[in-house]
Amino acid sequence: MFGNFHFDPHQFIISIVVLVCSIALHEFGHAYSADYLGDPGPRRDGRITLWPDKHFDPLGFTMLIVTSITGFGIAWGKPVTVNPRYFKHPNRDMMIVTACGPLMNLLLALLFGLPLRVMLDHGQFSPDSLVLEFFRAFVWINLSLMFFNLIPVPPLDGSKILYGLLPIDLASKYERFMGQYGMLLLMIMFFTGAFGYLIGPAVAHSYDLIVGGM
Repeated sequence: MFGNFHFDPHQFIISIVVLVCSIALHEFGHAYSADYLGDPGPRRDGRITLWPDKHFDPLGFTMLIVTSITGFGIAWGKPVTVNPRYFKHPNRDMMIVTACGPLMNLLLALLFGLPLRVMLDHGQFSPDSLVLEFFRAFVWINLSLMFFNLIPVPPLDGSKILYGLLPIDLASKYERFMGQYGMLLLMIMFFTGAFGYLIGPAVAHSYDLIVGGM
């Protein structure tokens, strides 16, 4: 496995730039929406900013570097602390705050994907251009982050969204079950490569819709 490893400096730079920006904007989406809906915590914690250093902890950033070097792994930002007691409609507003993280990734995918579609249609760059590679990476990584975070297993955003959508009795059973087995499910999916099977088709189809073809 490691015998075939080849470090590509161009790919490393593109990957780390895209991941840093994308994860920081994801966390900013949570922080800004929580602040807008009345929670003073994110502003107090300095999270209402686009500067990436406020949105990473040392371990998450280290894993981001490892992932950028190897092309395999998982990276994360520092979670935004949200207190739903400050919201007028705690259940609804918590779902909105949670959804704003993946929504930021979708907006970034569109922001880079639509110009990429135009560039490909007009043939302004060679197929192996670093500009095209950078735009492709922004679209692909952000779509991957969006669908990955929508998986309904804690601590991913999808679990909080599903919890808010379920009736109270089912939500309680879901919360208890995931409290016991959620981390185990995440580990199984990570080490078996199940994440790729779960989100791969959705990412590929969304990329095709935005960019106009692989």
